[in-house]
Amino acid sequence: MAAKRQKTKRKSGKNGVFLGITSRFLMAIVAAFLILSYASIVINPAKVWFISLSGLFFVPLALANLILLLWAFKRRSRSFVIPLLALVPCFFFIGRYVQFSSEDEYIPQDPTLKIISYNVGRFALADKETGLSSRTQCADSVFAFISSQDADIICLQEFYLKDLDKLKPYVFSHMKGYRAEYYMFPGKNGAFGNVTLSRIPVTGKGKIKFDESANLAIYTDHQVGDRRFRVYNCHFESYNISFTGMVRALFSADTDVFAETGTKMKRSISRRPKQVDQVFSDIESCPVEAFVCGDFNDNPMSYSYYRMTRGRKDAFVKGGAGFGATYARLWPMLRIDYIMVPDRFDALNCEIPRIGYSDHYPVVSTVEL
Repeated sequence: MAAKRQKTKRKSGKNGVFLGITSRFLMAIVAAFLILSYASIVINPAKVWFISLSGLFFVPLALANLILLLWAFKRRSRSFVIPLLALVPCFFFIGRYVQFSSEDEYIPQDPTLKIISYNVGRFALADKETGLSSRTQCADSVFAFISSQDADIICLQEFYLKDLDKLKPYVFSHMKGYRAEYYMFPGKNGAFGNVTLSRIPVTGKGKIKFDESANLAIYTDHQVGDRRFRVYNCHFESYNISFTGMVRALFSADTDVFAETGTKMKRSISRRPKQVDQVFSDIESCPVEAFVCGDFNDNPMSYSYYRMTRGRKDAFVKGGAGFGATYARLWPMLRIDYIMVPDRFDALNCEIPRIGYSDHYPVVSTVEL
């Protein structure tokens, strides 16, 4: 009997050693990927494209490290130090994804500007879930929402209209008092692009087209009192992948779909930083303060975000509360739509209403000029 207990003890000891080595190896791998996600904000993915993926998965990687940390504590294992050290920098970045409280109500002393950025998804989200039966109904719902916000400037991406010649009268019929500036790509079934609506006089405008892409940025110049500023309305390269299609492919083991998805992701990851650099170069030559709004198609742990926050504040970080996710399909994981405010101005608040008229949620912020 004693021999049997000794044999069992040796066996459990071997299992414990194996489990300890395996757990440490797993912790080291997960921690390394989280550390890579920190590095992704400063490494240009046009040169090392796969580095961007670690930033994309920052939230699940952080959660995985937290789970491993708690597990190590439970086992009273000294290996807890591995996920703990990996998680320490998270305290500097977690506010980009979630804000636990907003600042106390503040009565502005200077003029304010209310601005909206909204990817309307070509008004294509018409199905049983939303109760919208057509693009027209979807567009009417979007305009009813933005009209109710009483904003000064509205930046729309993936705007769609069947007849481009009717864009200005169409917008005026829905948004009286607003001027529309836009650039649209014509197609067989209609036109799509970026539209900026403003009830503040426009003193200048322009566009930045990207090579080999149907994405672009437009800008408008404005003046409120003695404050002059420019608003960039950006739509950077998207992944152009279908998450529902990927799920179907996973269950059917369709390797072709995954190969195609990988190719699309690599292409978009490589193109996007070049587009960001184009806009940033234009900003550097801009003689006035610059807001940058739009669908970046990139998360806060990315080169795109890092570039666009140079000289600017993230309106959500400064004035938001709760989760900052703007992509409806994977809420609350993905935040890819932003309003970046010049450092000299203050974001008083930032809201992300969860309305179901697009696969994106709008970003709404009031700024003290």
